[in-house]
Amino acid sequence: MRVLVAEDHAILARTIATGLRRQSMAVDLAASGDQAERMCLLAPYDVLILDRDLPVMTGDEVCRSLRALEDPPLILMLTAAGTLEDKVYGLEELGADDYLAKPFDFSELVARVRALSRRAPTPPSVVHRYAGISLDLARHEARVDDRAVELTPKEFAVLQVLVEARGEAVPHRELVRSVWDENLDPRTSAVRATVSRLRGKLGVPDLITADAGEGYRLCR
Repeated sequence: MRVLVAEDHAILARTIATGLRRQSMAVDLAASGDQAERMCLLAPYDVLILDRDLPVMTGDEVCRSLRALEDPPLILMLTAAGTLEDKVYGLEELGADDYLAKPFDFSELVARVRALSRRAPTPPSVVHRYAGISLDLARHEARVDDRAVELTPKEFAVLQVLVEARGEAVPHRELVRSVWDENLDPRTSAVRATVSRLRGKLGVPDLITADAGEGYRLCR
């Protein structure tokens, strides 16, 4: 799940992002309303956690703007404006999908984000196949030579990128951009560690090869 946190309080934004990443979510940050709007136009976020009191462009303006999109992210307003009137206005007039007042319990925030993600339309079953691997994208199920393989969300996402490349090399930076979030240092060992675990779970050590200077590819 990819989440954008639009919050101008830097410490709170980093705290929320860290907690959501520990829940296996990819999280980006925006410190102003215009930045949040721009990022939502450039990337397909599943959920936008939106403060109403943002600089340059208010959260209210962002919400109205995104609601005009053909496929807007689900919006959770997270704000100090917590009266009943504020909540009704945010949900009914602005079109937010959910509303949570500050201060809040983090476990409730996680539960609400997950509940919103379940409200997204379920895509038709799409199965991608290559090199003996089949991936059911709707059910998040992976099989190798008809053997079920249990994968974490990150492992599944990495394998999906490689399967869709159909034997072409996928650069390290492209995997970082597609599977993690903009906060991840591209020099990190996270990709190598995930690919290493994938090799072990797939049971075919040479199925994923690393080409120096090019990236990772499926080779079978």
